[in-house]
Amino acid sequence: MSKKLYVGNLAWTTTETEIRDAFGAHGEVTSVNLIEDRETGRARGFGFVEMDDDGADAVIANFDGKEFGGRNLKVNVAKPRVERPRW
Repeated sequence: MSKKLYVGNLAWTTTETEIRDAFGAHGEVTSVNLIEDRETGRARGFGFVEMDDDGADAVIANFDGKEFGGRNLKVNVAKPRVERPRW
């Protein structure tokens, strides 16, 4: 099984490779999706990482509230996406 993690308060300069390398030390990273602003293409400071259950639990324990790239990360299990109405 795998878990999808929410990773917040990322530095805008954080790359997918940096996340994959850091989190990969704790388990197999299946995917990394760093969210960008639709209009500017700039990083929005959060993303989602999918990885194996044991690795995800270890990442939460080792990274939530800890400094990474000059910022204290927020790492937890991602909540299911709620569809918002389009205006």
